Amino acid sequence: MTNQREPTQHERSLYIISVAAELAGVHAQTLRIYERKGLIEPARTQGGSRRYSDRDIALLRRIQELTNEGVSLVGVRKILELEDDVADLIARIRELEQAIERVRSAPRGAASSK
Repeated sequence: MTNQREPTQHERSLYIISVAAELAGVHAQTLRIYERKGLIEPARTQGGSRRYSDRDIALLRRIQELTNEGVSLVGVRKILELEDDVADLIARIRELEQAIERVRSAPRGAASSK
């Protein structure tokens, strides 16, 4: 028995490729190209059909924004990786700030009594 959390509404794979393409403002073939290039990885049904989530649609729109600005798909991949890295680092900084705050607000001597 695994303890997996339910996907949020933003993560739930709802859209077939034609609807996802329309929502993202691109052709369905473009989504297939993005997938082959490793820019997006949609969920699959048991029958193998692609299903896209709201998060996927947001990512597709970001890819489209970057390509419209003249960024190559290789460049898009690097930018997306860097944006993910920055988001991870920001989350880590927040964790560390919270840990520092807990130490500062602890009663004196509590941190040094081991």
